[in-house]
Amino acid sequence: MSIKLPLDEMTVQEKLAAMESLWEDLSRSPETIESPAWHKDILDQRQQRIADGTAQFEDWETAKAKIREKLR
Repeated sequence: MSIKLPLDEMTVQEKLAAMESLWEDLSRSPETIESPAWHKDILDQRQQRIADGTAQFEDWETAKAKIREKLR
């Protein structure tokens, strides 16, 4: 099925509302959405680093600042 949305004509607010509607609908039955195998691989690696004591953590504000800096 192909869905065509008039994205060029939609305001940012309309686009956000559409995304929120999709997310709300998908969230009603999360068990029907299978995560890709690479998600499990990454989580396994992170859990191993925590178990090994080599994991590094930072607060959310610092992480957001680093992400924003990379996007500039």
